[in-house]
Amino acid sequence: MPTAELEALLPSTFRGIPPVPPRRKRWTRDECAVLEAAGAFADQHVELIDGELIDKTGKNGPHILVVESIRQWLFSVFGAGFVLQEAPIDVKAADNRINEPEPDAIALKRHMRTFVESRPGPADLHLVVEVSDSTLYSDLTTKAALYARAGIPEYWVVDIAGRRLVAHREPNGGIYADVQVHGETEHVAPLSSPLANLHVGDLFDPQ
Repeated sequence: MPTAELEALLPSTFRGIPPVPPRRKRWTRDECAVLEAAGAFADQHVELIDGELIDKTGKNGPHILVVESIRQWLFSVFGAGFVLQEAPIDVKAADNRINEPEPDAIALKRHMRTFVESRPGPADLHLVVEVSDSTLYSDLTTKAALYARAGIPEYWVVDIAGRRLVAHREPNGGIYADVQVHGETEHVAPLSSPLANLHVGDLFDPQ
């Protein structure tokens, strides 16, 4: 509805006042842990990003298949004991209070069994991967900034609709200085395993 028409519906005392978005509740890790213990998330899978709870329930078929494709490829490069799917990670200490991201896949520097009592942090990670459909914008902006601030050395976004992979490297000052887009006919290799070339098109269904 145009602004003029909207203002006409308001009492005269409110006209001309700039709209102010309602205040939102910003959640913390500790609060989410209490809710989870109480069963609040029993029927849904949520992720805490910048104090907001993001619903990750009900992924579609293409998303599931691409996640499985990248997981299997990471297994072949790093070994099954060094790859986790949708596991919570720590980020920069200052961001941890209101962030608990669960990337679609991570490649670890140490065996997964060493994280029974803790979460992997930036120093423990070779690579973080997010598979994006409806989350593409936030994965390329909010999460890229979050991971860059943490100093995570390499972050990949697999864009399902665009059939491409966006590789983020060289975190510096809260941004990735090196961002490269690889189309489905191209190859990309992790910094930590430069001889392990991934053919981007292999992640997607044949067309």
